[in-house]
Amino acid sequence: MRISVVFPTMKIHQPRKVSAFPLQIVLIVPFILQILGAVSLVGYLSFKNGQRAVNDLAEQLMARTSDVVDEHLKSYLEIPQTLNQINADAIRRGILEVGDRETVGKYLWDQIQAYDVTYIGIGLATGGGIAAASYDGKTITIDDWTTEPSKINTNYATDVQGNRTRVNATWDWDNLTEPWYTEPIAAGKPIWAKVTTSNLPTGPYIAASASRPIYDSQNRLLGMIAVDIHLLKLSDFLRNLDISQSGEVFIVERDGVLIANSSTEKPFVLIDEKTQRLRALDSPNLTIQAIAKHLLTSNKLQSITRSTDFQLEVQGERNFINVVPWRDEYGLDWLVVVSVPENTFMAQINANTYTTIALCFGALVIASLMGVLTSRWIARPILRLNWASESIASGNLDQTVETSSIRELNTLSNSFNHMAGQVRGSFAALENSKEELEDRVEERTAELKNTLKELQRTQSQVIQSEKMSSLGQLVAGIAHEINNPVNFIHGNLAHVQEYTENLLEFVQVLQQHDSNPSPEIQSIAEAIDLEFLQEDLPKMLASMKLGTDRIRQIVLSLRNFSRMAEAEFKAVDIHEGIDSTLMILQHRLKATSERPEIVLVKDYSVLPLVECYPGQLNQVFMNILVNSIDAIEESHTKRTDQTIKDHPNQITIRTLIVNAEWVEVGIADNGVGIPKEVQQQIFNPFFTTKPLGKGTGMGMSISYQIITEKHGGKLECFSISGEGTEFVIRIPLRQHVNPAKRLD
Repeated sequence: MRISVVFPTMKIHQPRKVSAFPLQIVLIVPFILQILGAVSLVGYLSFKNGQRAVNDLAEQLMARTSDVVDEHLKSYLEIPQTLNQINADAIRRGILEVGDRETVGKYLWDQIQAYDVTYIGIGLATGGGIAAASYDGKTITIDDWTTEPSKINTNYATDVQGNRTRVNATWDWDNLTEPWYTEPIAAGKPIWAKVTTSNLPTGPYIAASASRPIYDSQNRLLGMIAVDIHLLKLSDFLRNLDISQSGEVFIVERDGVLIANSSTEKPFVLIDEKTQRLRALDSPNLTIQAIAKHLLTSNKLQSITRSTDFQLEVQGERNFINVVPWRDEYGLDWLVVVSVPENTFMAQINANTYTTIALCFGALVIASLMGVLTSRWIARPILRLNWASESIASGNLDQTVETSSIRELNTLSNSFNHMAGQVRGSFAALENSKEELEDRVEERTAELKNTLKELQRTQSQVIQSEKMSSLGQLVAGIAHEINNPVNFIHGNLAHVQEYTENLLEFVQVLQQHDSNPSPEIQSIAEAIDLEFLQEDLPKMLASMKLGTDRIRQIVLSLRNFSRMAEAEFKAVDIHEGIDSTLMILQHRLKATSERPEIVLVKDYSVLPLVECYPGQLNQVFMNILVNSIDAIEESHTKRTDQTIKDHPNQITIRTLIVNAEWVEVGIADNGVGIPKEVQQQIFNPFFTTKPLGKGTGMGMSISYQIITEKHGGKLECFSISGEGTEFVIRIPLRQHVNPAKRLD
């Protein structure tokens, strides 16, 4: 909608003319020549000298720190690979027998005592293995796992001699799936496996595993040996470096994930009590975070191949950064980053600043005296303009400004007064337009909300109807295909039974008239066990007849349930629809390994035929019964054996006539029940209390619409939390019910 705003013509008061001076002459001439020359020259010389000193010191400190970190990484990370080489050679030469796990366990126990490592383990290709570990740096335990009878790892406490004293714990373990075992197999050589994390009783555990294949004297693969180092020890080492109070050192992988850092913040977080490594970009330390962001955006994380220096501003302060790549022959590819803030070296340039301050102070005193006098002259009219502008901004539009003796400010005051008049007129017009627009927006918003709500309901109904229609057609087709052969078998069973009885009677007559049969006949009778055949064959035919009767009942139930594809009203037997639904759900009512059988209690009254959509009504019965079974199964896990014995799992279905015009169906269970705050929402679309993947939240909503909108009835829920739930369905016997007899 186009809004036309008419600004009223205002009469502007013309103030009397006063003497005025140009603003440039008043402000520029007294100050520029006195201050600019002295301050600029002194500041430039001081800045250059200080900058040169800071750069030299920063380069020296970062180079020294990088060298210290490099030496420590070489010595610390060389230990695991050296141990692996020693142990692999001992196994290949037959000095260390991997089959003797008692001896191997003590051997690894001794190595844990002697070297600064956390874990040494040997995993065999057969699935078994042995390991020693010291997660807290004090106590040493031994892990022993085998493949028989199952893959169980047993953790033993040890004494001061490395002897096993007691079992600490056992857990499922399969070394054949661990990264420290699988990755060297894939690489075909000694490597560093992917860094892993876990939670131990001693705290978070972040480990890098040096892994190496082991072979026997015939060069046959026996398995894998691995040595873990605790990466948090690298953070402890970095914190002890002397790199100023605010300097930072951190080590990061090429993908941006932190290995260690010198700050008090940890290079990991705990999420749901699980240790998760941090990306440098997500570190709570702002310096590390800013450096990582710079390296990532400039694509230097992957491209740096030699020592690189640059400067970066972090929180308004300049930092000197040195990045050095660190690699080894076993696959490690890290970046060592050293950051030193510029203010670390400010003490060396303070002497130069004293001279600068002295020179600037003299110029400042003179400039200040002149500035005070001049500012008073200029500030007063500017302040009046400022106060008037703030009043207009706060909503007080009736503002005017007096003229001043400065020409530019005088012109500005006149312009401000004119603008204030125009603003007052504009606001008056906009206020009227605003009220009209608000009314229209509210009306349109209400219409859109109603349309969207109706669209969502219609969409859910269409989807569910299509699904149930397809299901009905499928069930009807299956029932038809099963019915023909079953009827054929069932019809012929009567003839087979009659023929069999005749044959058996004929055999009995022969036996009575020929008491001494020939040896050949007697041999055949014994071979086929004629006496047992005469006794068992009628039973077998009776059993087959019982089976075909059962199949015909199931087919009939499927055909009745498939009525959901029918779209017109029909007069049907409600009990037949309920029984058909129960027949389909019979497998869920039977006892399972997790719960006993669900008892079904039918309290049927004598009902006439009811006009309804039979298929859609069957769908409602199906949804409610499935929810009842789910509720009973959920409550069963919380009940004791005595409670189950006293109050067995039960679903009760009752029917009756109400007011001679309505039929009522009640389906009750003794499941977990529904809390009061949830009962008011169960018929809302997409609302469900079931876990993700076990319910869409559409079943009860569509059931409610089928009963209330399609049949003009009512669907109510009555429940007590912890005791059970009952759904009550009321629909008219005929679709044209006397309004006076409708239920409240």
